[in-house]
Amino acid sequence: MSHPIAIQFQAVALDALATQTGRIALLFDAEKPTSPAARKLNALTKGAVARAMASEAAAKLKPGESLDLAFPTGLAADAVQLIQLPRRATIAEARKAGATVARALTPAGAVLIAENHPQAAEISFGLALRAYDFSPHKSSQPKAPGPVTIAVTNPEAVAAAAAPMAAVAEGVFFTRDLVNEPANILTTDDFAARLAAMQELGLEVEILEEDQLAKLGMNALLGVGQGSESPSKVVVMQWNGGPKDQPPFALVGKGVVFDTGGISIKPAGGMEDMTMDMGGAGTVAGVMRTLALRGAKANVVGLVGIVENMPDGRAQRPGDVVRSMKGVTIEVINTDAEGRLVLADVLWYAQERFKPTGMINLATLTGAVIVALGHENTGVFSNDDALCNAFLKAAGAEGEGAWRMPMGQGYDDKLKSRVADIVNSCGRDAGSITAAQFLRRFVKDETPWCHLDIAGTALLKTDSTLAPKGATGWGVMALNRLIRDRYEEK
Repeated sequence: MSHPIAIQFQAVALDALATQTGRIALLFDAEKPTSPAARKLNALTKGAVARAMASEAAAKLKPGESLDLAFPTGLAADAVQLIQLPRRATIAEARKAGATVARALTPAGAVLIAENHPQAAEISFGLALRAYDFSPHKSSQPKAPGPVTIAVTNPEAVAAAAAPMAAVAEGVFFTRDLVNEPANILTTDDFAARLAAMQELGLEVEILEEDQLAKLGMNALLGVGQGSESPSKVVVMQWNGGPKDQPPFALVGKGVVFDTGGISIKPAGGMEDMTMDMGGAGTVAGVMRTLALRGAKANVVGLVGIVENMPDGRAQRPGDVVRSMKGVTIEVINTDAEGRLVLADVLWYAQERFKPTGMINLATLTGAVIVALGHENTGVFSNDDALCNAFLKAAGAEGEGAWRMPMGQGYDDKLKSRVADIVNSCGRDAGSITAAQFLRRFVKDETPWCHLDIAGTALLKTDSTLAPKGATGWGVMALNRLIRDRYEEK
């Protein structure tokens, strides 16, 4: 899997700046641009640094943005990167500053002079996230960016603050790798094997195969995968870092490794992006990895339904009726509304087996949520204000866009079927909401629950502040913070 670049923290060494190779990145506050490092670099460059910081170009920089002095006189470095960042910068601005350094990295590496900036750990986190690259399938491998030394006045304290962030970064990378992988590589077997390998981190991992799923009555899930040569599975990951008698918090993810739409086949244009239709399961896996790596003092169970939705002589047909694990019968109006069928059984199984204190499911569930919210926000649906508000607070703190959407009886009424208990698709009107109402039928009244529709946020066609184009790893940071703040033993 991809790993964050090598970052180390060292004390500021002003005397070594003249011979420093690679790049030198320097933070400066537009209101108070002078600092010991700035004065030293300015002297070595015969005033070029001061002139640059006083320039019109520097005045236009927003927090986290930079300008370069290329091949500066008096230095061995290839460039000095001047990054505007106030001392009272927000977390988002600090992470953006780190990402700005990452965008310009070369194999020669860099020294980032943060001196006594209070957000140095967050800067390192943004740097690590943006330095991600997914290139295992390219014949000519790009040269990896060199290591980064972050020079601060208190390296041990900053390194300690950054350590749990490094665990989050690795969880985000794990999610991105899974979502970026093509479906001929990330088969249902391979996906399950990658999750099973996390037993090395202390997770308990159990793989339920098709015969076990049939005995449990997971016919809604099994129906989705019956047209594929790849076997359907449910993977259960348990992290037991909290009190032994405390019920776990549950995360449930949709893991459709490829989605043609089944018999209700999708248009060819854009179908190649359906390798990301397992994004919900990918996020759950990334969160579980993060919890294990940082030794979270909480009990959390992550369950993912892994299937492939393909057209075949054995594939599920529109008009079929399946009986879910709950016992509710479902008329399959559209085989392309398959993710909710997978989640229906896994949600019910999670509650029956683990009696969770709360439950959040994630899925790249509907195109309708993209119509409503674009690619800026995940759609949030919930039956519990306290859990929903706690999640929205965590997402806001981490800069991961999320917006609560309505639910209600009028939407639920659209699920009525002529031949079964409910239908799996209600047409275009309020498509993301009726999908959430479908899932709500498989959530017990006593279970606090949120559904996160990440269809617009799991993968982007353009770069974002903290990720190159492709998989974003959305949700790992927010869910880790939610668990840390709400469910972890203090």
